[in-house]
Amino acid sequence: MILEDNVLRSDWIVACKSADIKEEPVQVIVMGERIVLFRNKEGIHIFKDLCIHRGAALSLGCVKDGNLVCPYHGWEYNSEGTCTKIPQLPEGRSIPLKAKAIKYACKEAYGFVWINFNNNNPKFISYPEFADDSYRNVLWGPQEVHANPPRIVENFLDVGHLSFIHEGFLGVQEHPVIGDYNVNTEEDRIFSDEIAVFQPDPDGTGQSKDVYYTYEIVRPLTVRFTKRDPDTDNRMTILLTILPVAEGKSIAYGIMSFNYETGTTDQEIIDFQDMIFAQDKPIVENQKPEDLPLDLQVELSLKCDRMSIAYRQYLKKLGVSLGTE
Repeated sequence: MILEDNVLRSDWIVACKSADIKEEPVQVIVMGERIVLFRNKEGIHIFKDLCIHRGAALSLGCVKDGNLVCPYHGWEYNSEGTCTKIPQLPEGRSIPLKAKAIKYACKEAYGFVWINFNNNNPKFISYPEFADDSYRNVLWGPQEVHANPPRIVENFLDVGHLSFIHEGFLGVQEHPVIGDYNVNTEEDRIFSDEIAVFQPDPDGTGQSKDVYYTYEIVRPLTVRFTKRDPDTDNRMTILLTILPVAEGKSIAYGIMSFNYETGTTDQEIIDFQDMIFAQDKPIVENQKPEDLPLDLQVELSLKCDRMSIAYRQYLKKLGVSLGTE
């Protein structure tokens, strides 16, 4: 089932890691639609995973001389989706003009491949830490979640659960109080004030203290937060972005960026994030309703939920329908 949401189909959606696309075509399902990604000397390209001839999956084919070759009858499509060879045609016979693959806008950035279904090339996601030499960047994911994207995103923006779901790591139940904070809007940015969060060992020294979180809504399916240590001004930033696969099924990806030496390997950083995410998954996968209520009267909110409220208002303003009610 194709998930109809024109707002999201007009935005950039993460498809996979760039490193996942090598010599052979790869199928990914985005919003219920099969797409095929392949690489040639010009870069990565994304087509609808469908041969116009008899409906075969192009992802089952191969890349030959830079062209994507259908596995069924050997039709070849170039980088623009134009069919350049039909083996069954007699020599000299012209290729029908309708012999084209459906091509989608594609971009490689921040270690990921992104798709825009409507080919309208909107402003791209900004993540300046990735190009900043003072930051170390670690890619995270894929993590499959049986939930719709807005619930996953809102969990990431929720500061009140840290001392309970992530007790001993990101908080402790003896310090659950979240102070008042404001949500700010500047041009197309929506971000929180710094929020004091008590953590038992935020910097690996064994000393508990407050650190400061700043949350930001980047896109309907992409958000970020920065944790700042007030003593050292060390900063860790995480960009979370969600791939909607099908109704009730999503895949989470992320980038973790550090402007200081962590004393850990990339794999150790990934393993820790996997553990934290595993604590959130059963909560998110069992929330009711599955779709995020955009009517703020449906669920009871507190002042510490201001970032979640801002996210719901943002989705409603844009008209996002996937995973909302």
